[in-house]
Amino acid sequence: MPRRPAIALLVLAAVCAGAAASAQEEAGDPAEVTIGERLFLETRFAEFFARNATDVNLPLAAGDPVMATTVTRGAPLPGPFAGGSMNCRACHLVDEQLGVTGGGMRTYNDFARRSPVPAREDGHLTTVRNSPPLVNASLERPNGLLFHFDGEFPSLEALVLATLTGRNYGWLPGEQQQAIAHIARVIREDDGTGALAQSSGGSYARVLKGTDPTLPQEFRLREQFHVDVERASDEKIVDVVTRLVAAYVRQLEFETDDTGAFVGSPFDHFLTLNGLPRFLRGNETGENYSRRLRGMLKKLRNPRFVDDGPFQFHDQQRVFGTAELEGLRVFLAEPPKKGLTPGEVLQGGVGNCVACHPAPLFTDFRLHNTGVSQRDYDAVHGAGGFAALPVPDLATRSLDPAAFLPATSLHPAYQEPFRKVPSASDALFADLGAWNIVANPDFPATQARLRKNLCAKVKGGCDAERLLSLSLASFKTPGLRDLSHSAPYFHDGGSDTLSDVVDFYRSVSDLARAGALRNADPELLGIALSPEDVPPLAAFLRSLNEDYQ
Repeated sequence: MPRRPAIALLVLAAVCAGAAASAQEEAGDPAEVTIGERLFLETRFAEFFARNATDVNLPLAAGDPVMATTVTRGAPLPGPFAGGSMNCRACHLVDEQLGVTGGGMRTYNDFARRSPVPAREDGHLTTVRNSPPLVNASLERPNGLLFHFDGEFPSLEALVLATLTGRNYGWLPGEQQQAIAHIARVIREDDGTGALAQSSGGSYARVLKGTDPTLPQEFRLREQFHVDVERASDEKIVDVVTRLVAAYVRQLEFETDDTGAFVGSPFDHFLTLNGLPRFLRGNETGENYSRRLRGMLKKLRNPRFVDDGPFQFHDQQRVFGTAELEGLRVFLAEPPKKGLTPGEVLQGGVGNCVACHPAPLFTDFRLHNTGVSQRDYDAVHGAGGFAALPVPDLATRSLDPAAFLPATSLHPAYQEPFRKVPSASDALFADLGAWNIVANPDFPATQARLRKNLCAKVKGGCDAERLLSLSLASFKTPGLRDLSHSAPYFHDGGSDTLSDVVDFYRSVSDLARAGALRNADPELLGIALSPEDVPPLAAFLRSLNEDYQ
């Protein structure tokens, strides 16, 4: 079954003076998941708290303004952590805004086009990119793990550390050591009187040491997570914190059965009802599974459709009918090997979606340039602006990395123009995605995986210059399950609805065929969608929704 955020429910109940809840709601969870969730919800690790708190066990006199509201595409909503400072959950929500007009359930993401961050001297008020869902984000993948839209991190632990000590929490690039010292201080000085502590074992010192015989079994961490916070270094304490948060995030997955097959959506029920395959066999790839499914659908003469009544958390019915089946056929359709003729492009019906979103995971975990950065940039600077953007080659970038590369703890003064939101005030500001990470010596651990990922379908050599060129405006492919709980879509939050997403692919595939899309992913050339394809394809995507909780 999907994971229920037990501690979050406890905290919300306390804040809202609501019903009683129990940390035993998730009786089967190991202690590292429970304590990891507590740390995920912890609001005292941020720079704002470090700057304004005199005692880590006392509430702030006034909370960080960024926490007062939850930003949406419409009117802001009251923030569930108002009065505190930044935590992981503020950008990776679940049921905090459930039942609120303009809110709803989330799959560990927020409602904003770009997530708000604490105000600091650099003037940034949002992240560069949309907050990605965390459910299913940690699944193993054949080319190695890469996290964030641009493949910046090789592990969840690396991502968590950078988040806790980085700009999302209000820490500037040169303040990592200050952040580590502050987090360790909170852990050491926590006295166990807070709401989170009282629902999950008491003080951090007690829980992390793990030797108190009166500590309830559900909070007894395995020895590999033990640390004596009075004796350990700041770095050791923060290492354990990051590993615990990573353990919590790692188990966030959509519903599966005992065979490992997904079962939560109307699409999954349709497969079961019609005896269609639900998982890969042997060493089968997602693409080949999708082709096998397409072949079996062609032979399906009298399909049995799904009508299971309303969803609990979606404003739609749990259906898979003729419209969804038509959309599935478009989704699975691939172009002929010789390519699409002009007539076939006009005819439509070829989504070529499985090139990047093969079932049943609905992601290839690779990096692609689908034109989102170009749309984002040209919306500010006009059509053709992104095509004319002067991007340095590898040699030029290497001669003056401070002028082009992202700021890091090693190089906090780097200017990072190509990891910025496009702005009319500076024509150089753009988001080039993986270009910022590829061949960047500040990110050594991801280089081999990025090379393997980006060069996988390249014929001939893939030297460093070619690799950098391929990476321009490339971003990681997201999964498609439960999409209605993760709008707005794309890394810039630029599409509000699933119909908007399908329309976007109609337009960028035409741009790619016309040679008007810079560094276009070749898979775009295989898309041929007519206006009539949009409603059924969007209906199919909605059939991947489920009641995640």
